[in-house]
Amino acid sequence: MANATTFSLMLQFFFVTFCCLSYFSFAFTSQDYANALEKSILFFEGQRSGKLPSNQRLTWRGDSGLSDGSTYHVNLVGGYYDAGDNVKFGLPMAFTTTLLAWSVIEFGSSMQNQIENAKAAIRWSTDYLLKAATATPDTLYVQVGDPNMDHRCWERPEDMDTPRNVYKVTIQNPGSDVAAETAAALAAASIVFKESDPSYSTKLLHTAMKVFDFADRYRGSYSNSLNSVVCPFYCSYSGYQDELLWGASWIHRASQNGSYLTYIQSNGHTMGSDDDDYSFSWDDKRPGTKILLSKEFLEKTTEEFQLYKSHSDNYICSLIPGTSSFQAQYTPGGLFYKASESNLQYVTSTTFLLLTYAKYLGSNGGVARCGGSTVTAESLIAQAKKQVDYILGDNPARMSYMVGFGNRYPQHVHHRGSSVPSIHAHPNRISCNDGFQFLYSSSPNPNVLVGAIIGGPDNRDNFADDRNNYQQSEPATYINAPFVGALAFFSAKN
Repeated sequence: MANATTFSLMLQFFFVTFCCLSYFSFAFTSQDYANALEKSILFFEGQRSGKLPSNQRLTWRGDSGLSDGSTYHVNLVGGYYDAGDNVKFGLPMAFTTTLLAWSVIEFGSSMQNQIENAKAAIRWSTDYLLKAATATPDTLYVQVGDPNMDHRCWERPEDMDTPRNVYKVTIQNPGSDVAAETAAALAAASIVFKESDPSYSTKLLHTAMKVFDFADRYRGSYSNSLNSVVCPFYCSYSGYQDELLWGASWIHRASQNGSYLTYIQSNGHTMGSDDDDYSFSWDDKRPGTKILLSKEFLEKTTEEFQLYKSHSDNYICSLIPGTSSFQAQYTPGGLFYKASESNLQYVTSTTFLLLTYAKYLGSNGGVARCGGSTVTAESLIAQAKKQVDYILGDNPARMSYMVGFGNRYPQHVHHRGSSVPSIHAHPNRISCNDGFQFLYSSSPNPNVLVGAIIGGPDNRDNFADDRNNYQQSEPATYINAPFVGALAFFSAKN
C-alpha cells in the first residue's frame, strides 16, 4: 500500500513538473520578439492598396484600386484596406498611422534593422492621407468604397468590381473626428521623418495644421454627415471632442508652437481632460491623449499638465490588479478583456500605453499613484509583457494569435485576399459570388498573411479558428500598429 502511495505521489510529481515545464516553455527571447516585430510590420504590406513597389515582400498580393478617386477627378490611389475587406476607411487608417508613428517615436531606437520597414509602413499611409487632405480646398476625402456593397462580395482586392464610391467631409458636411485624427497622424509622422526627410516632415506638419484648423473651425461628427457608409462600421461613438484634443496635442508635440499649448489649456476641460475613460481605440482617444500630455509634466514639470498625469494614473491603476482602483477584466488565462468583437485591438493599444507611460515615468523616477499605494514603471512593464506573451502563444490554448509566428497559429483568417487563391496562382478573375466558396471552405488560407494579429479569444480564453467568425478571426491594421512599438521594446530587453 505504501509503495502504491509512493508511486502515486511520484506520478503526481512528474505530472506537475511536466506541466510546469510545458507552461514555462514560452519564455520568449529578445530574438523571438525581434522576429515577431519584423512580422508585425510585414503584415501592412498585405493591406496595401494601389500600385505595389518592386520591393514588395508579401508577393501573393498584386496591384489594386488603381483608379480610386478617378471618377471624382481626384487621385486617391494608395493607402490601406482596414481589415479583411476592400474598403479604405479614413478614421481607422489615420489612427493606425498615428499609432505606428508613435511606436517609432517612442521605441524606434530599439527597432534596429526594422526601422526602415516601419517608416515605409507609415509613409504608405501618409502619402495617401496627404492626397486626401490636399486634393480639394476645404475638403477631406475620408473613404473609398461602399462598405455595404463590398461586404456582399468575397473577392480579392485585385479583382474587386464593387463601387469605388468616394466620400468626403466639407464645410457643409463636417467631420471633426476624422479630420482631427488625420491631423494627428500627419503631425506624429512629421516627427518620424524630421531627420531623415526634413522637407517631407515639413509638408506633413503644415498639412496637419491646415486639416486641424478645418476640423476645429467646422465642427461636427462625420457619423452624422456620412451616416450609413461609416456606421455601424466605424461610427464615431465617442463624438469628435476627443479627437480635437488629441490632434492639438500631437501638433503641439511636433511643432512646439505655443498656440497649440494655449488651445489645449483653453479647451481641455470641454474636450475630455476631466473625464476618466478606460478604453483607447480608433474611436476614443482620451486615455492616449492624457498619457501623451503627461510627458510634459513628467519630463518638463509643466504645471498645466499635472491634471493629465493624475488622470493617466487613474487609467493605469485601473489596469493593475491589487490597486484600490483596479477595475479591468482579465480572462482566466490573464488576457485583458474589453469586448467580444476584435478584443485584441484593446489589448495591443493598452499594452502600448502601459509601456509608453512606463517610459515617461522612468525618465524621472516617477510612479503611478493609485490611492494610497504606488505602482512602478517596472510593474507596468511586467503587466505589458504578460499581454504580449499571451498574444504570441503563452496562453491556455497554446496558440499564437499572430499569423505566421510560432508553431501553431490561426489558419482560417477572415480576410478576402488571404483566403482566395492569389492572382499569381489563379490569374483568371474570381467574381463577387464565386469567392464565397473560399469563405466557407474548411481548408487553410492559401496565402499566409504573415504578422496579422486577429480578433482573438473570448473571455474564457476560447478561440474558434473559423473564417466565418469575424469577431475572432479578422485582422485589422489598428490591432497591429501599437503592437509594433511593444515588440520593439521587448526585442531590446535581455
